Amino acid sequence: MNDQLASTTIETPIGLLTLVASNVGLRAVLWPDDDPARVRLGERSEDAAHPVLAAAAAQLGEYFRGERTEFDLPLDPVGTDFQRAAWDALRQIPFGTTISYGEQAAQMGDRRKARAVGAANGRNPLSIVVPCHRVVGATGSLTGFAGGVDTKAWLLTHEQRYAVPGTA
Repeated sequence: MNDQLASTTIETPIGLLTLVASNVGLRAVLWPDDDPARVRLGERSEDAAHPVLAAAAAQLGEYFRGERTEFDLPLDPVGTDFQRAAWDALRQIPFGTTISYGEQAAQMGDRRKARAVGAANGRNPLSIVVPCHRVVGATGSLTGFAGGVDTKAWLLTHEQRYAVPGTA
């Protein structure tokens, strides 16, 4: 991976987030204490004016103000074919709703792959934009999330507050 990567850090109601983009699209949304092994990225330079980063920062701001329910950004996540399929499935979960890992696996064609889906979601480099926080345990319990379970709860409550009744 010899991509030229740019990054910027933004303040949000849930803390600082670092956005990383390639020339193709948004590569990652990182938490302050992110495990480097979760999202492997190369060298990057600070560039808040990068068009993808500027758009991502603006759209995340709208999301946190309750003005945006879907992101419209070019994405460039790096992962295996299975991981990318899992991340694509995440993008189909409507704003303000949750599904279980088993339901996500079933949507991908094999309910028995719920654990593999959970592992792929755990490697999702695009938190919030690719909404892995909308996936919960089979009993509805909040399970692991790179930003922490408290942050996952905050995001779900935030979305439920702004979801339009009858659309979720």
